[in-house]
Amino acid sequence: MKFSDSILAMLFGFRAEEDAKEKAQNDSGLNEQHQEDQVQEQEEFVPAAAVNELILPMEHSLNRLYDLREEQAGGLPVPWLRLEGYEEMPQMGLERELERLEKQLTAAADERIKKAVPKVETQPVVKPEALEGGHEEAGMLEEEPEAVQIELDAQPFIFISSDKLTAWIMVFPPVGKGKEIDRAAIEQSLKEKGVAFGVDEGLLNRLPDSRERYFRLFTAAKGREAVQGKDGYIVDYFKRSMQRQIEVDEHDRVDYASLNLVQSAEEGAVICEAVPPTKAVAGRTVFDQEISGKDGKAATLPKGQNTEISKDGSKLLASKSGRVEFSGRAFQVKPTMNVEKNVDYSTGNINFVGDVHIRGDVLSGFQVKSMGNITVDGVVEAGVVEAGGDLIIAKGIVGDQEAIIRSKRNVYTKYLEHGIVHVRGSLITDCILHSDVYCDGEVQVTSGRGAIIGGLIRAARGIKANIVGSKSESNTTIILGGQPCADFERTLLLEEIEDLENEMVKLERQPDSPAKAQRMGKIRLDLSVNRMKMGQFEKEKKKLDEKLEEQGGCRMKCGILYPGVSLTIGKETLQVTQETSSCNARLVDGEIRLI
Repeated sequence: MKFSDSILAMLFGFRAEEDAKEKAQNDSGLNEQHQEDQVQEQEEFVPAAAVNELILPMEHSLNRLYDLREEQAGGLPVPWLRLEGYEEMPQMGLERELERLEKQLTAAADERIKKAVPKVETQPVVKPEALEGGHEEAGMLEEEPEAVQIELDAQPFIFISSDKLTAWIMVFPPVGKGKEIDRAAIEQSLKEKGVAFGVDEGLLNRLPDSRERYFRLFTAAKGREAVQGKDGYIVDYFKRSMQRQIEVDEHDRVDYASLNLVQSAEEGAVICEAVPPTKAVAGRTVFDQEISGKDGKAATLPKGQNTEISKDGSKLLASKSGRVEFSGRAFQVKPTMNVEKNVDYSTGNINFVGDVHIRGDVLSGFQVKSMGNITVDGVVEAGVVEAGGDLIIAKGIVGDQEAIIRSKRNVYTKYLEHGIVHVRGSLITDCILHSDVYCDGEVQVTSGRGAIIGGLIRAARGIKANIVGSKSESNTTIILGGQPCADFERTLLLEEIEDLENEMVKLERQPDSPAKAQRMGKIRLDLSVNRMKMGQFEKEKKKLDEKLEEQGGCRMKCGILYPGVSLTIGKETLQVTQETSSCNARLVDGEIRLI
């Protein structure tokens, strides 16, 4: 009998040497095909490796224990060490958990294998031949192992995740005539590890009778993760930004009276509402310890001018009736002035800090100025209209070369005839006739007739029109690029500064007097303010220049370009001498080309 077979016989109570030899002969008699079938059958029990599975080398103590059990019991499923429930864990965290599992499992398996295969004690035995011959030499003696019966009960191994939210169990099988695993042993192991919450009672009941009860990781207990509170948030009932898109109907017309660019609110209207945060729900570890969570943060209502917070602190209300606008940080309500009739002698000139809505016309000789938006349902005659926001003129402008229109944003009008327009944004209209336009944005004349005839049009970002010029070759000047409106205002400001400086020189020559001192003080103040404005102009100019450079220059697109048009882009000028269809005029290599 081989030494290894002797050890196995002592450990596991195998049959006698003759039975072992007979078994070996039978095994050697298996044909090659039968051996392949056995290998294939064995492979069917091997689960595919997964990212959350621990694969151990063949020489690992756990695999040695498995081999011993296989020799004793036979038909045992292969070890399966998978951290169930952790498939979706980030790769780095999963690798750390598998390293912890391998370290703890290796220590437990090493200790187990030492107990299962102890050192074999030997005793000296004298050969019979030596006794008969009277020889007692040491060379005539040989040592034989003393039979040691090993009995080890099945032993649970408990592994706790680093977050203490999961406990897994793997059971080492019994050795020799040791006791099989039972529920009491599992409960005792969990208790010793301190596992007291989320224990899977069903697993404890079925594991002792399962064919796969040994060398396999099972989830024995699951803790409860803390649920973090959700932050509060704001629900808006008014838009924070208005998309100013012109809609053209099937007849190629725009209803300028229904652009809906203004969000109006009555006093007490709810502008927005704060949804409260949620509280955190505490979790518990498998050790039955509480895991605290963070409560959500409350959202801050964006309170601005003419708004107030409701008594319960959940809503932002309009404290006045007017136009709702979001300034970038807060909602504010700008009061609206409604003029139910024409601006004429009955109303006089209008100067208002909020929005102005005029239901009628603005007659010749009158002024309307506002720091907000201005809406005119009728026409603007030879008057002055200045808006700090958008300007909407539903029916159009008939200026007789005396109407002066200014807007810090965009101008929307049905038509523009014999008027002067300064607009920092874009000009959108159906028709421009013999007018002077200074536009820092884009001039769009594509709805309705879509014609630009006569006058001077300066546009920083370009022009889109159906028709530019006329068959009668009306003198029409188009200048693209630069900052037309800003340049015009800058020129006016420079002229004003020069006039003040000249006046200052004249005053200094006069004899001293209280009137002179008072006037000098006012001129110095005006000069200081105007120079600050000039500084602001220069900053804005740099920003606009950079923007225009990013856009790659500007161009003019039109359906028909007639002779009589003078087109300037940058420093280049082109006199149009023939009619051109589908024209796309732009500056290419220092030359204006009509593509």
